[in-house]
Amino acid sequence: MKNLHYYLSALFLLVFLTACKTTSTTQTQKSTDITGKTWKLTELNGQPIKLKNAKNNPYFKLNTEGMRYEGHAGCNGFGGTFEIRPDMMKIKFNQGMSTMMACEDLETEQLFTKAVLAADNYSVNGSTLTLNKARMAPLAKFVLQP
Repeated sequence: MKNLHYYLSALFLLVFLTACKTTSTTQTQKSTDITGKTWKLTELNGQPIKLKNAKNNPYFKLNTEGMRYEGHAGCNGFGGTFEIRPDMMKIKFNQGMSTMMACEDLETEQLFTKAVLAADNYSVNGSTLTLNKARMAPLAKFVLQP
């Protein structure tokens, strides 16, 4: 009888620990999952972005179907494929395509596109996404769009 009590206690403890780990992992994945969301640019190379027209605010979205990214760089649309390792917060944007319209504010657009393609990791803090290169200063910061 004593052995049965020991085994039941051990089984209960194992089930309890497994349930706690699963819940914790699920919550972490949800809070750091950046796919399927629209991210609006707020900073480039540590500086707030300055736009001549606020409706041209650059943004992007990561779609897991086909592992494609798409967005608007301020004037021109852009897109391509990406690779992501959420468990390590690693990301790689592959060179893609872009429309080629002449625009007033091409400097912001070029810096934005360059930052996205240079990023190799990311961090998430609440509703803020930061794209980074190695351990250097952040390349770009974004806010989650509702």
